[in-house]
Amino acid sequence: MLPKQRQDQIVRALRVDGAGGVKVLAGKLGVSEATIRRDLEQLHAEGRLTRVYGGALAVDGGDEPFADVNAVHAEQKDRIARRAAELVADGESVLLDIGTTALRVAQHLHGRSLTVVTSNLAVLEELQNDEQIELIVLGGFVRRSYRSLVGYLTEESLRQIHVDWLFLGTSGVRPDGRVMDSTMIEVPVKRAMINAADRVVLLADRTKFPGHGVARVCEPGELSMVVTESDSDKATCAQLTEAGVEVVLA
Repeated sequence: MLPKQRQDQIVRALRVDGAGGVKVLAGKLGVSEATIRRDLEQLHAEGRLTRVYGGALAVDGGDEPFADVNAVHAEQKDRIARRAAELVADGESVLLDIGTTALRVAQHLHGRSLTVVTSNLAVLEELQNDEQIELIVLGGFVRRSYRSLVGYLTEESLRQIHVDWLFLGTSGVRPDGRVMDSTMIEVPVKRAMINAADRVVLLADRTKFPGHGVARVCEPGELSMVVTESDSDKATCAQLTEAGVEVVLA
């Protein structure tokens, strides 16, 4: 991979996650930590990120376009989404969070007799013509770049419903099992979703262990399951299991 391509991938990863550590970025890109440090220094000098101790922060340039995020770790996301969809029985109700993994769950629900509730506009577009699915779209303020609905109206709508399953996205899972997010405006909606569901299933590929995020979404005890990859951080998965969370490998 050319240095320019690698540096573009670093910037994209930071926009998706909000921040990135040297070790995590080196693992994602398959290069040495020294190489990542040099790249971060150069990108900081160019104003494309903010260098901090141990890693870097994304500059405030707006949300990463949904299509770009959807292309990152696509195969892993699809395996997780397929396994998540298999948990749902016909006749049940499903609440789908924002994000690209939730969209992939929707793609695996086609043709089934289900009720799907969402604030994810990409899920709306995916399922709107599927006559087998009863589709409910929450109200709210439109975040165009990330194709989601947020705000008071979204949270109030969630207080009026209750579903069998919530499939929840995240920016990161801390070593103690806490679920974090890097987008402050989405956190109140995620918390309202948790309160509206019987079973809360976190969808997280291995890069989300530990991932990033400055805002706490929930404690591990509020989760029913985590669907992740077999090579996700073993210590964090053990911590989740100890907290009573079922860890399902995709």
